[in-house]
Amino acid sequence: MPPMIDHFGITVANYEKSRDFYNAALGPLGYSTLMELTKEKLPELPHQALCGLGADGKPDFWLHPGDVVTPPTHIAFQAKSREQVDAFFEAALAAGAKSNGEPGLRAHYHPTYYGAFVIDINGHNLEAVCHKP
Repeated sequence: MPPMIDHFGITVANYEKSRDFYNAALGPLGYSTLMELTKEKLPELPHQALCGLGADGKPDFWLHPGDVVTPPTHIAFQAKSREQVDAFFEAALAAGAKSNGEPGLRAHYHPTYYGAFVIDINGHNLEAVCHKP
């Protein structure tokens, strides 16, 4: 069965800076910009620009600029290993995020829940999580 959520997007205050941040922070999880559209190329686009990040050829996390930033939200990205969680945390901090919970077990969720949390440059609480032992 495919995942329930096909894709989602957020409004960001500074499009270029946010695009670069997410590419750096999510790179360790295999994410990168897979599609980028601009009003110059596609006049009917509802935003000045649109960036789709994803892995395995499918953009499922979208960014678009806006005057009103989406209220801070929690977004958890699945990691394939605990090492990826650690790499996400370090990459996100290096790209300008602030720690909101260092990598480690969160046994109160379940015994093998290994996650790390950062506050991104737009105020969102990002997480990388691995459920494997």
